[in-house]
Order: sequence, then C-alpha cells, then structure tokens
Amino acid sequence: MTQFIKDANWRYATKKFDATKKISSEDLASLKEAIRLAASSYGLQPYKVLIVENPELRAQLQPVSWGQSQIVDASHLLVFANIINFGEKEIDATINNMATTRNLPLEALQGYGDFMKSKLVSLPEDVKNTWTSKQTYLALGNLLNAAAELKIDVTPMEGFEPEKYNEILGLEKLGLNASLVATIGYRHEEDATQHYAKVRKSEEELFVTI
Repeated sequence: MTQFIKDANWRYATKKFDATKKISSEDLASLKEAIRLAASSYGLQPYKVLIVENPELRAQLQPVSWGQSQIVDASHLLVFANIINFGEKEIDATINNMATTRNLPLEALQGYGDFMKSKLVSLPEDVKNTWTSKQTYLALGNLLNAAAELKIDVTPMEGFEPEKYNEILGLEKLGLNASLVATIGYRHEEDATQHYAKVRKSEEELFVTI
C-alpha cells in the first residue's frame, strides 16, 4: 500500500476541531503551495482563495454555514471563490505570466491566447461561472491530499449560503463568488467520527471497463 493510499484512508471530514491547536506557518505555506500547483483548465486558475483568520468575520460566517462549529473552531478557514464572468483580461494575464516564466516572446503565445479566447469568451456568463466554480474543486483536491500527508485535517463544505458569504466578505465588488469552503486544523479527541470505518463503493460498483 502506498503512502498516498494510507494518507487517504487516514483523512475524513472532521466534525469537531480542537480550537487550541493552530497550523504552523511552515505547514500553512506548504498547503498554499499545494493549492497553487493544482491543475486547472488551460492552467488559468480562474479563482482566488481567501484565508479567513479574523475571528469576528468567522463568527459572522458561522450562522450562514448551517451553524457548523468547524467554521470558528478550525485553525483556518479557506474560501475558494471563482472569478465571475471570466474573460479576455484574465486570459491575457495568464499569457503574460507564461511568457515571463518561460522566457518567451508574447508573439509566440498569441495563437494559444487567441485559441483560449475563442473557446471561453463568447460563452454565456452563467456557463462561464459554472465552469470557473468547477475549477475550485481541483484546487480543493490538492489541499486534501497535501494536508493528509502532513496529518492536518480538512473539512470540505458545500453547506453554506454563497450569497451571504459574498455579502459578508465583499466578494461581488471583487468580481468573485464563494464556490466552496474548507476548514483546516486538527481533529478534537472527542470527535467520534474519526473512529468510523470509511464507507466507499467497492471497485466492482465504482469502475466500469469498456
């Protein structure tokens, strides 16, 4: 069994965090880098990740997160926010970054930039917003795996009111929308769910070879 599989078996959606335990700055930097390195369509990373440390803000967010205690008890609260109406400006920024990183002239990347624009810019806004929201889940996957390796607990959450998050965090004026939430920290010894057997479909139920 690989270490990755062992880590995947170790992790679970923590229901109760130990509010006295905080993630070190070094480990937080590793988790941020894992998120930064996540795959995304065309490498565009059409989202931002807010790290909410302010306890007053987190107290405001708890009632619009189905009252879940993880929002205030976890070491850190991460809000993955997709970019609204993603378009030419964001594509141009990626192309400029690519040219700088790979030491290439912009002209060499113009064709690729035009190709991305032809596929994305003309899409209806609701379709683009759904697409950018989906990209945040790829970033979450990297967070889950990197945190498990560090024995840091993560609870991914869809149980919250995005409109209220947008209002409280001022996301709309930034052109962002709260797509999903993840609390990170360390499980409380009283969290009984850590002892539950992991329930997943069998290989026969899950995989289909054609």
